[in-house]
Amino acid sequence: MSPGPLTRRSKTLSASLGLGEKLFASSEERQFAAAIEAGLEVVEERLVGQVRFADAIADVAGRYLLDAGGKRVRPVLTLLTAQLGSGANDAVLAAAQAVEITHLASLYHDDVMDEAEMRRGVPSAQTVWGNSVAILTGDLLFARAAKLVAGLGDVGLELHAETFERLCLGQLHETIGPQDGEDPIEHYLSVLADKTGSLIALAGLVGVIYSDAPTEYREPVSLFGERVGVAFQLVDDVIDLSGAVETTGKAAGTDLRAGVPTLPVLYLRRRAELDADAAALLGRLDRAIEASTDDAVDADFAPAVAALRGHPVTEDTLAEARRWADRAVEALEPLPDGPVKKALTRFAQAIVERSG
Repeated sequence: MSPGPLTRRSKTLSASLGLGEKLFASSEERQFAAAIEAGLEVVEERLVGQVRFADAIADVAGRYLLDAGGKRVRPVLTLLTAQLGSGANDAVLAAAQAVEITHLASLYHDDVMDEAEMRRGVPSAQTVWGNSVAILTGDLLFARAAKLVAGLGDVGLELHAETFERLCLGQLHETIGPQDGEDPIEHYLSVLADKTGSLIALAGLVGVIYSDAPTEYREPVSLFGERVGVAFQLVDDVIDLSGAVETTGKAAGTDLRAGVPTLPVLYLRRRAELDADAAALLGRLDRAIEASTDDAVDADFAPAVAALRGHPVTEDTLAEARRWADRAVEALEPLPDGPVKKALTRFAQAIVERSG
């Protein structure tokens, strides 16, 4: 027996935002879910066309990460917040595509910067084609996103440019690290707000703007997006310690090996100043990372990552993620009660419940 429309809708929304069928019990809520699902189908179809190129290499590389999957969190948020206004009109659909393509482009660049070997369960683009092709493919996708945004007028152009600037600054600040006198943890959280939060904030904001929803909803939705983006990345920091490759699409400790700072390690470094056990674990991790190469992982690396996963700093990271998710929900207070607010609230809660 094939699944009915509501079952298919709830599966798609669950995959994107952690929203299940029970959330949409009333007739109004089912219509709300149907509108988002219909919009997402259009966005998905048009995304395939947007990432096609006449050049053979650019065409294959440009479609690579889109074809690899992804939850489409950002376009779903755009379609969701558009329900505060007139819904998924042509401008909303174009904005949803632009935000997702911008996200895809950033993944190509991030993987080069982080020397990541896997993305979405497949070898990263630079692993397949090399750094130059991966970087240029990201650039091509940024250009496609910019063309879409150009059709949305000056407001869209300015918002997209500001977000692109924050994405670049976030990556730059992550690369150079905290400056003298700057708290490493506060620095890291600001990096997450720029690298992850800014684009999720944009996704929600354009839904409000291009559906002609009341202007007073713009700031709450933008704040929600930025805060839930930080929570999302903090949970990713914990997921990076997981050994469930089939769920995460990458080996445990991938970010650690690449030298990417994560909150569990930053917490561990702070504890190590006063706690001998924490200092011992930190030393063990540092030695295992230093002894690992591109071709071989030190024998103690996986056990050291497992020890970090079981250390209290990992639970502290999850607690911080929950705090950011709670703050995201608080930002929604000015929104009217209804399926949009309900769905956004559930999304923030689902962020800190996920395992992959």
